[in-house]
Amino acid sequence: MKSKNSSFKIAVILTTVILAIIAALVVINNLKSETTNESIPGKKPSIEGQPTLGKADTPVSVVEFGDFKCPSCKAWGETVFPKLVEDYVDTGKVKFSYINALFHGEESKLGAVAAESVFKNSPDSYWDFHKGLFKEQPSQNHDGLWITQEKILEVANGIPGIDADKLKSDIEQELVMEEVNKDTELVEEFKIEQTPSIVVNGTLLKDPFDYEKIKSLIEQELEGNE
Repeated sequence: MKSKNSSFKIAVILTTVILAIIAALVVINNLKSETTNESIPGKKPSIEGQPTLGKADTPVSVVEFGDFKCPSCKAWGETVFPKLVEDYVDTGKVKFSYINALFHGEESKLGAVAAESVFKNSPDSYWDFHKGLFKEQPSQNHDGLWITQEKILEVANGIPGIDADKLKSDIEQELVMEEVNKDTELVEEFKIEQTPSIVVNGTLLKDPFDYEKIKSLIEQELEGNE
């Protein structure tokens, strides 16, 4: 009888210990998921000289590290970006900037050079060109060759204010590579590993499509600057 009671007590203790371990693992896992949801590099990416929408003096900055060759960037631009502009940029609460990340080789570089040239020579036409080039990204076989000088000039010719001859010259002579290299340095500095990567002030989101999280971070920053 004594032996049975002892076995029962041991079983109860073991069960309790196991349940405690499981509970601890759940808590640790939840904490881990919360802390890895975003990382804090400690400072904002510099947006000096970057194409930017919104009021320059707004305290909250949202930065996209993107690639014209990236299908997820196109999807983000068509789904999340319009809501961000409507809710925060057009209302004067947030400024939005775009930084090139060259993750898809020569086509990424060509797209970035073209965009930087348009921004340098025709800044008022930049965002139309930005959207126009993304629009040309094919929904199927986006890994195939599609960012070409011919396609870039085709897009540019459809947008008022862009000097296509100047753009062609800039592309062929790579006259804006300094600006493209500046973007690459920011990509490396902030350890950007995927596109699109969205940074709200000093916070890099793990899921760029989580608009509720983007809104939450923006609201936190707005409250902190009141």
